[in-house]
Amino acid sequence: MIKQVEFYNRRQAVLAQMADNSVAIVEAGQEQTRSNDTEYPFRQNSDFWYLTGFNEPDAYLVLIKKAQLEESWIFCRAKDHLAEIWNGRRMGPELAQIELAVDKAFTVADFPQQILSALDGCETVYWPHGQNKLEKTVLGLVQDIRNKGKLGCPPYQFNDLSRIVHEMRLIKSASEIEVMQQAANISANAHKRAMRFSDAGKFEYQLEAEIQHEFAMNGARFVAYNSIVAGGDNANILHYTENSDELVDGDLVLIDAGCELQGYAADITRTFPVNGKFSPAQKALYQIVLDAQLESMKLLVPGNTIKQATDRAIEVITQGLIDLGILQGTLTDNIQPKEGQAPAYRQFFMHGLGHWLGLDVHDVGQYKVAQQDRQLQKGMALTVEPGIYISQDADVPDEYKGIGIRIEDNIVITESGHTVLTTLAPKSIEDIEAWMQG
Repeated sequence: MIKQVEFYNRRQAVLAQMADNSVAIVEAGQEQTRSNDTEYPFRQNSDFWYLTGFNEPDAYLVLIKKAQLEESWIFCRAKDHLAEIWNGRRMGPELAQIELAVDKAFTVADFPQQILSALDGCETVYWPHGQNKLEKTVLGLVQDIRNKGKLGCPPYQFNDLSRIVHEMRLIKSASEIEVMQQAANISANAHKRAMRFSDAGKFEYQLEAEIQHEFAMNGARFVAYNSIVAGGDNANILHYTENSDELVDGDLVLIDAGCELQGYAADITRTFPVNGKFSPAQKALYQIVLDAQLESMKLLVPGNTIKQATDRAIEVITQGLIDLGILQGTLTDNIQPKEGQAPAYRQFFMHGLGHWLGLDVHDVGQYKVAQQDRQLQKGMALTVEPGIYISQDADVPDEYKGIGIRIEDNIVITESGHTVLTTLAPKSIEDIEAWMQG
């Protein structure tokens, strides 16, 4: 559990980076209609959650930095007895000021008047650019101040708050890593549950149900993303989510699934035989992917880059495919692109090695700084997920057709190396077979 003092300190860190005489605005998420008179489960805007820990829709956070005055304001829904009978409890402004440790709290109905006053006379306004509704609101308020003529003093600098907040979110605190470890443990146990449940004749959606049951029974009610349960050739569709086919004896099944806990995502992929026993061809390809992951992870340490690790994974996968006769020619021939063509290996490994992980499963943070690959540093969290994908119509020996394999773990960069958060999920051939037959 992340304590309120950490949310407070994050707001103070944002204020410290804001220009003098400025205002920042962050909008909460909105409820989304699913069908007539029903909504999707509410999911808070990640930036808003990061700065407040407040999980209600229809709210705003305002940070004000003016002439030795630094304040945090929250705008939220008013208490409403009837609405709360139908749709659930609301915190309300009075309690929000105390619980969220903000300087002032108002109802959301007060937002236009209060923010207009705050913006009038300030020089700079920040908001996360690209959020069209909020942008329209802010620019409309600025125009209202302009319309006052000599009586108004509108801001003239418009800055993207994401540049500040997303850099902060990229480096995880100890309490964030603790929550992410809990999410990883729950998700790893869900993968283990699915492995034990797997059998020919069962359906992909049944494995998905086992996974989601494990999530919910351990306090993670929501998935971090739509689960992928892909048997056989379905694993060669990278974002396969139909999860509707019957599992076939002798096939592999690829599961990419992770829970969301207190807003933080886990993201694990395991690939295993439906019947608990790898065939020789499956074993050969699987070991190449595992070797690529283990070799690349050696390079995921402070001062190195994701690209360095990616290049190493590509080398291992490419050489492995050459050794099996799936690719022809030298390592260099298959890695270096021919003019006007993609490198040969990319027909079998077409995605990146990994991505940032945190409040969003594909978390925020720049991958390049000053057009250079970003060096890893302590507190960064990321996935490591090499794969090999050989479709049924690929021009390869028959025993390798229709096999898709990905192995994905979550790591956090430490002072001298990294910590793997997802070790509870078996991934060696021996460990997977032993677990499934246990």
